[in-house]
Amino acid sequence: MSGMQFGIFSVGDVTPDPTTGRTPTEHERIKAMVAIALKAEEVGLDVFATGEHHNPPFVPSSPTTMLGWIAARTSKLLLSTSTTLITTNDPVKIAEDFAMLQHLADGRVDLMLGRGNTGPVYPWFGQDIRMGIPLAIENYALLHQLWREENVDWQGRFRSPLQAFTSTPRPLDDTPPFVWHGSIRSPEIAEQAAYYGDGFFANNIFWPKEHFQRLIELYRTRYAHYGHGTAEQAIVGLGGQVFLRKNSQDAVREFRPYFDNAPVYGHGPSLEEFTEETPLTVGSPQEVVDKTLGFRETFGDYQRQLFLVDHAGLPLKTVLEQLDLLGEEVIPVLREEFAKGRPADVPDAPTHAARVADGPAARTGTATETVEVTA
Repeated sequence: MSGMQFGIFSVGDVTPDPTTGRTPTEHERIKAMVAIALKAEEVGLDVFATGEHHNPPFVPSSPTTMLGWIAARTSKLLLSTSTTLITTNDPVKIAEDFAMLQHLADGRVDLMLGRGNTGPVYPWFGQDIRMGIPLAIENYALLHQLWREENVDWQGRFRSPLQAFTSTPRPLDDTPPFVWHGSIRSPEIAEQAAYYGDGFFANNIFWPKEHFQRLIELYRTRYAHYGHGTAEQAIVGLGGQVFLRKNSQDAVREFRPYFDNAPVYGHGPSLEEFTEETPLTVGSPQEVVDKTLGFRETFGDYQRQLFLVDHAGLPLKTVLEQLDLLGEEVIPVLREEFAKGRPADVPDAPTHAARVADGPAARTGTATETVEVTA
């Protein structure tokens, strides 16, 4: 797995199929997510990422449980999240859960941190949504420390102090999982990713590209400012959404009822307007290739491309057909095309093996200044 990584990410929604009126059970949806992950490995994708939600109509409330099960049934697939809630999870529990998963999966683990998209999750876990950004900054500072120091003395605003605390198990090979900071709108999160020399994932699926150009440019500039490398060497991931059929007309005809009724899109912009404004591609494999290659013109060379394929009530059979088309006709072409003209100093997508080989520098993620945060 060198150069770029390609994969899929799921939000784990349980949505009625508008063409049949049937809603899958939670059990069916959980099993479907596992089947989709196994299929992703089978067709040659690199990454499967699951969301984290604690409310209906979503099922993935326990990502590491799901990823541990998938780890046992795969051998190459990189397991990640989209996203892990850094604001409402205890950083100690994140440190423990993902280090454990890292050992079980022999290093095939990274994670994306974010604040999620569900306001009520804050009071459910005893937090104040108005503190979202300060929570994200403070909690990650602690998580970062827990993975790198054996005896942690720590005091902050949002959780009880720690004295000579050791998070167990220690990260595999003394190398913490790689962290992506996911953001849709917050420059503070781009700044945080840059400060630590971590990855920045722009989940650009609902907004026009100009908005994400600004965030990614900020992240790249600040990554260089903090001394981690040049702006071009910053580690960027992008989202995307696709619905594929051999020919474009069939794809549009089949996907339209799902688009028109889905809770996340329905009754807003038309399918055509949404396809024009965002990364959503509904069409042939060639159209998906063309649009995805265009991301490089917009955002520069980057390291990870994840596609959303299993949302809006699409039946499992259809999603598995999508993955066959992605694996056979899209990803091989994207790998080849993205490799052309990729500058030699642009880093490959991060893997555990590569980070272990890089030695202590890859593990410390130190910088010379502090992140400025105002509550």
